[in-house]
Amino acid sequence: MTRQAVTIRKALYEAARDLHSAGIETSVLDAQVLLGEVLHKNRTALIASEPFEQLSLEQYKRYRSLLELRCSGECVAYLIGRREFWGLDIQVGQAVLVPRPETETLVEAALSLLVPDSKSTVLDLCTGSGAVAVALKHERPGCTIYASDISKDALVVAQENARLLCENAITFIHSDLFEHITGSFDLITANPPYIPTDLIKLLPPEVQHEPIIALDGGLDGLSLIRKLIAQAAAYLAPGASLLIEADPSQMPKLKQLFALNAYQDIRFWHDLSARQRVIGGNTKQ
Repeated sequence: MTRQAVTIRKALYEAARDLHSAGIETSVLDAQVLLGEVLHKNRTALIASEPFEQLSLEQYKRYRSLLELRCSGECVAYLIGRREFWGLDIQVGQAVLVPRPETETLVEAALSLLVPDSKSTVLDLCTGSGAVAVALKHERPGCTIYASDISKDALVVAQENARLLCENAITFIHSDLFEHITGSFDLITANPPYIPTDLIKLLPPEVQHEPIIALDGGLDGLSLIRKLIAQAAAYLAPGASLLIEADPSQMPKLKQLFALNAYQDIRFWHDLSARQRVIGGNTKQ
């Protein structure tokens, strides 16, 4: 039996329909991204392709295999192995969180504190894929960047991103917060786990596929953040800054924690939805 020819148009229609039926809100976009991956075309090139161009049997099988995984809850970034962040192709895998657009707010906040020719020393805690550290090195090449994570597997991914995107110009440290950190820094950034334990089961299926260690912030989501804020001052130079990303609903409590630990000039940075996404404060001069 011969297979009926499947065109790009038909394949995309079937994929979007199946993804929509699986409850995936971004069904059309995901269908396009996954087919682009199979055909080695970016989304723009795929849309510009001849709609009646036919897929080979091998291409069609691979596409349907990816779609089945997406329908089961696997996120697109894991399926294609990368996610764009700050205009950079960040490699991702099961060991790391997928970088979110909201986290670009952390990069924006850091850049606002680092002048273009800065020679500052920066530490990125809970670095995960290394997306923030790589973006900062890309924008402020004169800075000395350190990045750490409790997960050795995450650091493997982060080191690969540093190799591909900034010539290995980042020093990585395996550390549980400041356990193996030494020295003093002009800026510390962190996107720590901040989701309350009981809420993790309510997250979308694709998020629940991500590493629990990078999501679970304890009973109220702030277990690790409390330690981070309390310990960071000892590793910051006089007048240096600590920046933390968290959920907007947690910002009033974080402001209290910053104040209780004697940070000054406490302020917020807002994401594209105009929500408080990053909080920062300085040590005493």
